[in-house]
Amino acid sequence: MNSGSDSTHALRRGLEGYLRAVAVALRLPGEGVSCEISDTATAYVALPGHGGDDLMLIWDERTGWTLAVEHAPSAEPEILGRFGPDQVPPPDAVAEFVARTRAGRSPEENRPVVKSAGDRWALAKRLSRYA
Repeated sequence: MNSGSDSTHALRRGLEGYLRAVAVALRLPGEGVSCEISDTATAYVALPGHGGDDLMLIWDERTGWTLAVEHAPSAEPEILGRFGPDQVPPPDAVAEFVARTRAGRSPEENRPVVKSAGDRWALAKRLSRYA
């Protein structure tokens, strides 16, 4: 049986590679991406240009991708769109979702994925192609 730290390491490697691939699809430098793996795996991609506000693409293993804008650091971000139902869509599909949403076209799916944070090995295996 594999240990939790092994699954965390595999998940981190896969998620970091997936984020790099998403950044390439968005034509962004890798410095604007980050991830954290604790009780929930999460990721953040900083996007350029939204007036004076921070535009961000957020991923979480339970809800998938969300495009949001932060008007003030202390305020809840405004959700512009959610990409579903796939938890790990291809990077090009994420880039298309961002472009459609930024252009004001409604995303095809605007509900979070909402999966349980269950099998880390299964998620790590899906992400391993990007490691």
